[in-house]
Amino acid sequence: MAFCSIKEFEQYVNEEKGWTKAFENAVEKLEENGGGTLYVPAGEYQTCSIVLKSNITLHLEAGAVLHYYDDREKYDTILIPYIGKPMKMFTPLIYAENAENVAVTGSGTINGHGETWWMLKNELRANSLRRPHTICFNRCRNVRVEHVTLINSPAWTIHPFACENVLIQGVNIKNPYDSPNTDGINPNSSKNVRIVNCVIDVGDDCIAIKSGTEDSENPMPCENIIISSCHMVHGHGGIVIGSEMSGDVRNVVVSDCVFQDTDRGIRLKTRRKRGGVIEQVRVQNIIMDRVVCPFIINFYYCCGEKGKEKYVWDKSPYPVDNSTPEIRDISISHVSVYRAAAAAGFFYGLSEKAAENITLSDCTVSMDKEGTAGMPAMMTSMEPMKGKGFFLRNVKGVKLHRVTVKNCSGRPVDGDNTAEYELS
Repeated sequence: MAFCSIKEFEQYVNEEKGWTKAFENAVEKLEENGGGTLYVPAGEYQTCSIVLKSNITLHLEAGAVLHYYDDREKYDTILIPYIGKPMKMFTPLIYAENAENVAVTGSGTINGHGETWWMLKNELRANSLRRPHTICFNRCRNVRVEHVTLINSPAWTIHPFACENVLIQGVNIKNPYDSPNTDGINPNSSKNVRIVNCVIDVGDDCIAIKSGTEDSENPMPCENIIISSCHMVHGHGGIVIGSEMSGDVRNVVVSDCVFQDTDRGIRLKTRRKRGGVIEQVRVQNIIMDRVVCPFIINFYYCCGEKGKEKYVWDKSPYPVDNSTPEIRDISISHVSVYRAAAAAGFFYGLSEKAAENITLSDCTVSMDKEGTAGMPAMMTSMEPMKGKGFFLRNVKGVKLHRVTVKNCSGRPVDGDNTAEYELS
């Protein structure tokens, strides 16, 4: 495999797009030689999108910083499925499509300079355009992102779509807590994904697992996902599955993580017409501190397009068919939660389809006596809660074994006649 330094292509740097042409020529040279490593030494590099090809590793040495332009006129666009439908998106800052053996490695920094993009959010959306993701692998195999620091992402930070064999390791992601839709890592319709030893501090979900919506032409599953030894900070959720789950999400293992100041902890969400199933999820050895609600299963998720339609919020039973979503076989154990604000847990299935076989064991949830009322889940007409225990509706086979709730107001478990649960 070939090896080259970006400095070898410095003659291509220009005022209009900085180092962009230099990266293009470096990638082209490596591709002609069957692949290799594009080495970026310490220094500052202003650039637009970098498109990688098969068998190429982009390696950022310590002290190397890629600064991305925030001028949309400098970017091309791609077409990529987004919320189930093909969407025109500005080309991600680092992008590969239909490639294999591609990687972004090293101890350098990628600065997306997302401030201007965040302000353009509504304008772009009104014109059916989407902000660029920082790193996106589209239908790729054998991909790695290791040890780099990613800051100020214009939108989602790392997005593997329809990929196989993905390793994201030792990555540090930092986006402002109030930056819109700056999710950390979003495995989407991908399989065999490992996310380990990462620090993710973002303005939306830290990790969100997705598999398409009812609008997807051919929704594909997201499966065999391992998340271990990660630190989640801020964000709307620590680990989120759905609401895009029409292609199914299964075989997810989360272990040995710390969540701090995330709005929610483990959050599963869906709604009618999405279809699909979330199943075989295992969560263990987690510490959470200062969360609104640590455990959520919500079949009435109301955010996004069509979220205010009657079928989304209606509590009356609907016919069960292929568009009815399912959540089942979820196991959570050895979790310690400190200073939870709204509720210890919130499980709300559909009137026609209960959430099934949910087990919590060896867990302790301490409610925050000084906490403020909050929404445990995003549902139309749901009232804020403060210091509540487990709220159960339309559930079947819920088991709470050796679960302790401290400092809650009212009963530790609030389950009506739609809730089938067992305490021990």
